[in-house]
Amino acid sequence: MITNLLIITVFPLAMALAAATDLFTMTVPNKIALLLVAGFAVLAPLVGLGWSEIGLHVLLAAAALVVTFAMFSFGWIGGGDAKLFAATCLWFGPETILIYSIYASLLGGALTLLILFLRSVPLPATLSSQGWLARLHSPEEGVPYGIALAAAGLLVYPDTPFMAALGV
Repeated sequence: MITNLLIITVFPLAMALAAATDLFTMTVPNKIALLLVAGFAVLAPLVGLGWSEIGLHVLLAAAALVVTFAMFSFGWIGGGDAKLFAATCLWFGPETILIYSIYASLLGGALTLLILFLRSVPLPATLSSQGWLARLHSPEEGVPYGIALAAAGLLVYPDTPFMAALGV
C-alpha cells in the first residue's frame, strides 16, 4: 500500500514542483533532482527492477547528465534543467527515454515560441508589478524549460515500470 502511494506521488509531485518553481523563480532547485534520485532508489527494487535494470537506468541517466551538462556549458540550457532532465531519465530507462526526449524537445520548442511571442507584446501595467511575470517577460531571461521537462515526464510516466507495478 505504501509503495503504491509512493508510485503515484513522488514522481508526479516532483514534476509539478519543478514546473511551478521554474515558472515562478526561473530556477529548478537541486532538491527536486535529489528527490527524484532518492525516490528512484527506494522504488526501483520495490517494483521489481533487478540490479541489471537499475544499472541500465543509472547508466542512461549518467549519459543524459553528460549530454545536458555539455549543453549547459554552451549556455543552451540552465544547470537546473540539466540535472532535472538526467534525474527524470533515471525513472524512464531504455523503453521510454527516447520518447521522453522527443516530447521534451517538442514541448520545449512550443514553450519557447510562446514565450518569445509574449515577450514581443507589452506587458500590461497591472501585471508588471508581479515579479515573476516581469522576469518571464524580460528578453534578458531564459525560458523556464523545466515546465516542458515536467510536462513531458508526466506524459511518459504512465508507460514506466512504476505504473506497470500498479497494474495500469
